[in-house]
Amino acid sequence: MKEKFRPAFQGLADAAHDQGCRTQMILAALALCAGFILKLSAIEWVAVIICIGMVITAEILNTCIERVCDLYSNEFDERIRLIKDLAAGAVLVSAIAALLCSLIILFSHIG
Repeated sequence: MKEKFRPAFQGLADAAHDQGCRTQMILAALALCAGFILKLSAIEWVAVIICIGMVITAEILNTCIERVCDLYSNEFDERIRLIKDLAAGAVLVSAIAALLCSLIILFSHIG
C-alpha cells in the first residue's frame, strides 16, 4: 500500500521546489495560521481547506502543463502560449475564488 502513495508524495515534494507551487503553499500556511487566530467554525474550516486544495491543485496542474509544453518546444508557438495562458487563467480563477471566500470569512469575524 505504501508503494502506491510514494509517487504522489514525491510529486508533492517536487511541487514544493517549483516557485509558483511553493508560493501557493506558503499562502496556504498563512491562511491556516489566520484560521487558528480567528478561531474559525467547522464550516469555515471546510471552506478554507477546500479553497487551499483547489488553488494548490490548480497550481500543480498549471506547472505540469507548462513543463509538458516546454518538452514539446522551447521556441515561441502561439498554440503553446494559449495553452499556458489558459492554465495560468485557471489558477487565477481558483485564487480569486479562494480570496473571496477568505474575505467573506474575515469580514464575518471583524464585524
